[in-house]
Amino acid sequence: MKFFEAGRLTRTLLVLSVVFFLSSTIGFFYENYDRAMSFLAAGFVAFAFSSALGSGIFRQLAFTIWIAAGVAVGFAFHESFLVFPSWVPGLGELEMSVIFIPVLQVIMFAMGTTLSVSDFSRAFKMPLGILIGLCCQFTIMPLLGFALAHAFSLPVGIAAGLVLVGSSPSGLASNVMAFVAKANVAMSVTMTAFSTMLAPILTPLLMKALAGEMVEINVPSMMWTMTKIVLLPVLAGLVFHHLAYKRFKSLKPLMPVVSMVGILILTVLTVSLGYQRLLQVGLTLLLACIIHSFAGFTLGYYACKLLGRDQLTCRTIALEVGLQNSGMAAGLAKSLGKVATLGLVPIVFGPVMNISASILANWWSKNPITKN
Repeated sequence: MKFFEAGRLTRTLLVLSVVFFLSSTIGFFYENYDRAMSFLAAGFVAFAFSSALGSGIFRQLAFTIWIAAGVAVGFAFHESFLVFPSWVPGLGELEMSVIFIPVLQVIMFAMGTTLSVSDFSRAFKMPLGILIGLCCQFTIMPLLGFALAHAFSLPVGIAAGLVLVGSSPSGLASNVMAFVAKANVAMSVTMTAFSTMLAPILTPLLMKALAGEMVEINVPSMMWTMTKIVLLPVLAGLVFHHLAYKRFKSLKPLMPVVSMVGILILTVLTVSLGYQRLLQVGLTLLLACIIHSFAGFTLGYYACKLLGRDQLTCRTIALEVGLQNSGMAAGLAKSLGKVATLGLVPIVFGPVMNISASILANWWSKNPITKN
């Protein structure tokens, strides 16, 4: 049927999202906040489906729009995502947060399946660029997070969350943005692989040094936790890629979808758990995250430039520095038992960094590097 053709369905969903957004606006105007938030969530979900099926800039921002939809759903129906209904087999009446770590492990496994041994051996071909990028990754963003936390006088848990996001490795989004920006995709993938493998050592040490006075950090315990929820799943994914991908080629395009769904689940759960806290510090935290993101891209680019790297490398490293693995940061917050405080920061930071990175990557793609 023509109605279900992609073009018509996309337009229908887009119109539906506009109707929901207008209904939400009316609800806010008449101070019917519960209904307004329900319409807002429905509008974002319809808009997210429309973006995923569409093309152009909205298609590029589809993941970010889905995260925004997850935030809206978490806000509108926060009480529904605290405890599993009694009819769910094996999980009835349990807190939904029990699935947090398993979902993160699935995300990291899916990330591992996108890597290969060549992503690591490639470092021998461009060692200095990779080293500079990793140094920028684990210095600029953690220090920015620490500085902004104090500059905005954020509550202790939120402040520590900003340091946690800054101390996290880069994620797969940086590889996608490097492709959009026409940067060095091979270098981006290699840096992501190395930063992820180094994170179980460097992230706990950075948290202890910069946020040890804000929250209690047990470095050996945090290292072991990160090994279980980050390193081992990524290694399992790497082994799967090496041994099984040729036999299960149909799984390859599904892995990014698995990651996206997993991050969406974590987003909804985190917002639901931290609903009250987010109402208190939402705007201040949003501003801090915007500055953190843009400053990361800017300082990453110019630090690389000051060290004499070419423009292609500078663009690549800027994207690696500014784009963090916010899903992993939220999972670590859960493992520390502080998902409603530390975990809120990556949920706000994630959409902000993706929007700013999309703007930067699209601008760079229209201003490609020219060789003299």
